[in-house]
Amino acid sequence: MIVLTNDEGRPGIGRTAARLQEGATALDAIEAGVRLVEADPAIRTVGRGGLANILGQVQLDALLMDGDTLRTGSVGALEGFAHPITVARAVMERLPHEMLVGAGAARFAAEIGAETAQNLTDAAAEAWGDWFDRTVPLKDRARWRDTAALIPYVQGAIKADLLPAERAADPMPQGADTTTFLAIDNKGSVGVGVSTSGWAWKYPGRLGDSPIVGAGAYAHSRFGAAACTGTGEMAIRAGTSRSIVLYMKMGLSVADAVDAAIDDLRDLKGGLIDRITIHAIDRDGQDRVVAVNAQQDRNYWRWREGEAAPSRTLAERVNL
Repeated sequence: MIVLTNDEGRPGIGRTAARLQEGATALDAIEAGVRLVEADPAIRTVGRGGLANILGQVQLDALLMDGDTLRTGSVGALEGFAHPITVARAVMERLPHEMLVGAGAARFAAEIGAETAQNLTDAAAEAWGDWFDRTVPLKDRARWRDTAALIPYVQGAIKADLLPAERAADPMPQGADTTTFLAIDNKGSVGVGVSTSGWAWKYPGRLGDSPIVGAGAYAHSRFGAAACTGTGEMAIRAGTSRSIVLYMKMGLSVADAVDAAIDDLRDLKGGLIDRITIHAIDRDGQDRVVAVNAQQDRNYWRWREGEAAPSRTLAERVNL
């Protein structure tokens, strides 16, 4: 048994490890761990307390994949609910679909009785306000929204163009990232889960790689699993997570499969060629975590059966 998560997964890895020791399935253990991350407002890029989009809305993405069946469930741009990972699992188990987004995802979450939440915390609202004051020209502010009260939801009231401010938007704050959980249970089943509030100050409705099967995450119990964090546009264009699993299917080790995926990223031209971190495990529990174009050190957490507690490790760094 093994669980691998990035630094943002710290609040949940102990729970996932404990559930695996109790004999839980990979999916049950992953969901339990991710929920703790989503509920922690100190994690500024996942769930409650996540940083807002350009309008001050917290829109959440999540994905869960079962490596036995290759079924997936994902949600994108979900507003007003505490645990997108649980809603994503319900999509997988209760619908014939793989993904729901926006208002449809919220309708489904309400129909299944998912826990609601005001995910824009005071700290996140203040961070949005600081960005707004730095970025949006004075001439646009009155047409943008009522900036005196940081009410996050604006419905049809925006008169200013969003594109200029979006082009000037700050990159994701350093030390903040999507959370990814990869696990193998005591039956050898592989699973992967991802949850995020996405790029800070993103254009409304933007989906990164996290809810996209094969980009942000992929799992196959015969071979292993992979997940990505960072600039999701890169992983979408290269299909990074599924590529790693397919490279392992072709006979490459997990280390060589990650190297091959990095070569694929090197082929990308133009666009958001920025930082990305790759997390991968094979069916035997070997793992590799690589930070590509990292602007600072990246850490991750790992627990294997027999270990007393999860351990924190520094990721490898490579450049494109």
